[in-house]
Amino acid sequence: ITDLQYDTEPCDAASKQRTEGSLKEAGKLFLKHTTFHGVRHVFLSGSYPRRVAWLLAFLTALALLFTWSSNRVRYLLSSPVYTKAHMVYAKRLVFPAVTICNQNILLPRRMKKPDIFNAGRWLGLFGKNWQVSPVVREALASHVEGTNNEPPWSPLSRILDFNHFLPPPRDSQPSMRQLLDRLGHQLEEMLLYCRFQGQLCGPRNFSTIFTRYGKCYTFNSGQDGRPLLITMMGGMGNGLELMLDIQQDEYLPVWGETDETSFEAGIKVQIHTQDEPPFIDQLGFGVAPGFQTFVSCQEQRLTYLPPPWGDCKATAMDSDFFSTYSITACRIDCETRYLVENCNCRMVHMPGDAPYCTPEQYKECADPALDFLVERDNDYCVCETPCNMTRYGKELSFVKIPSKASAKYLAKKYNKTEQYIAENILVLDIFFEALNYETIEQKKAYELAGLLGDIGGQMGLFIGASILTILELFDYLYEVIKFKLCRCAKKKHQRSSNNDRGAVLSLDDVKRHAPCDNLHTPSTYPANMLPHHPGQGNFEDFTC
Repeated sequence: ITDLQYDTEPCDAASKQRTEGSLKEAGKLFLKHTTFHGVRHVFLSGSYPRRVAWLLAFLTALALLFTWSSNRVRYLLSSPVYTKAHMVYAKRLVFPAVTICNQNILLPRRMKKPDIFNAGRWLGLFGKNWQVSPVVREALASHVEGTNNEPPWSPLSRILDFNHFLPPPRDSQPSMRQLLDRLGHQLEEMLLYCRFQGQLCGPRNFSTIFTRYGKCYTFNSGQDGRPLLITMMGGMGNGLELMLDIQQDEYLPVWGETDETSFEAGIKVQIHTQDEPPFIDQLGFGVAPGFQTFVSCQEQRLTYLPPPWGDCKATAMDSDFFSTYSITACRIDCETRYLVENCNCRMVHMPGDAPYCTPEQYKECADPALDFLVERDNDYCVCETPCNMTRYGKELSFVKIPSKASAKYLAKKYNKTEQYIAENILVLDIFFEALNYETIEQKKAYELAGLLGDIGGQMGLFIGASILTILELFDYLYEVIKFKLCRCAKKKHQRSSNNDRGAVLSLDDVKRHAPCDNLHTPSTYPANMLPHHPGQGNFEDFTC
């Protein structure tokens, strides 16, 4: 074997020159065959003004592409939504729960001296020294004088003398729950007539519930294992019809402005789902005596989106009192925790196992604390909208009752005077307008698929590119990077083989392939597409 010795410096210079030529030829080859519109006219042969014009056109199109694409990206990041409303017809609908409360909280005729003593300060009868307020005495006396018939509160004026009264032990004082249960309006006395879908109903179809109005009653509550009532027709006569006596003559006399005395006469009504507790003091509507009130309802099923598209609460409710999340359940839960923390007791409408507040605790702590929480502190109880909720849209209309023709008949039927009928009787008719419900959905207005479609359309419009064009660009970059890596590997191999400036190689070394000959990969371009030059080779030869 004959060893050959030669100087490698001229060879390295020639190799470097060949490398630069190879990259240049590869770039020209890519520009010649790329599907980017206008690029080939910029870099390939042509007059200088023509190439400049094409360059300006390409840059303008590229700028417009980036402008519109960035606009679409910002629109996606803004999380836009739209609302879709749809009417759905149903064969049957679950009738809602209906809660009714008398505007008056206590009946004076039921009160005894211990009740007055226990609830006197709460009702505003007493001052701090347990003496009857002069304003109260004057109000009660003015109602008694000049009348032949005793008003219902006249016994109240006679039992306000506590000179020889021995107060009961503090431990035996009744709670507010016991007082309101015994002294509140009883449904058996108020309900004169009840009919649901043409069938008679009565107090047995109502459940007792306590609210800030005291003792209230809910129709179709679904509690105690009672099945929910279904309606299969819309319109009047296919819902709930009630005739009520509000017992206005037995209202507490008004001797001042307190939370417990009412300036109004009538009932408060709330229509809600069975999963939602009543919040009637804020969400109820009033029904006045002397009128028949028609309430036409439509069920609405609302769907909201969670963040970042909306503000609804998608997680389950973390509560010891309620299993289903709703705004009213959240508010009652929050108010309960607030009162237990600040007053060590709870109001009658609040769930839990904490002791009920006494009338004195109502006056000194519970009422002021809850009023502050509801009216001023908006940061403590922050209740988000549930992602799925059902509400009932309402349309109210009224007619006068009784008519002149029916006043005498009703007075005789219920053993009352015509004036009493006009001042105390009301009729409430609640029904579905039609057997359908409305779905109101909040939907995403723009998603990732829309963004990709818009950007793809803009690319085709401005630069004539597609996803395959992007792949061409990445393929070219891959070939260039592979060439750089092969070149580095070749230099490293030469440095390790030649310790001196001159190297001694055998004929076998001369015949040996370069280190990167085994890195040839199938090209993206077909063989007949790549030009071959005797001195330069094809595109694959440029890279290694």
